[in-house]
Amino acid sequence: MAISNTFIKDPNSTLDYGFDWSQWLDSGEVIAGYIITTGCGITNVYSTSTTAGSVIVWLSDGTAGNRYSVACKITTSGSRIDERTIKIDVRDR
Repeated sequence: MAISNTFIKDPNSTLDYGFDWSQWLDSGEVIAGYIITTGCGITNVYSTSTTAGSVIVWLSDGTAGNRYSVACKITTSGSRIDERTIKIDVRDR
């Protein structure tokens, strides 16, 4: 997973982006559920949770020159809730 929370994407690409909680989760704790929220104009094609403490989201679309926020809110097996947001800058490449 990248350290940055801002990524560049072409409007015609479909790419995967990760939200990594592996260092935050307690020992034995897993992601029990998650909700992905995207800004209008960018599409969540598919998302999945991993056993390694991450959520991966595949994004498509977007208009060149726009910045989109994509949030991932998780609930853990320990009943903790956290939310993280990444930014997607759409540019013709």
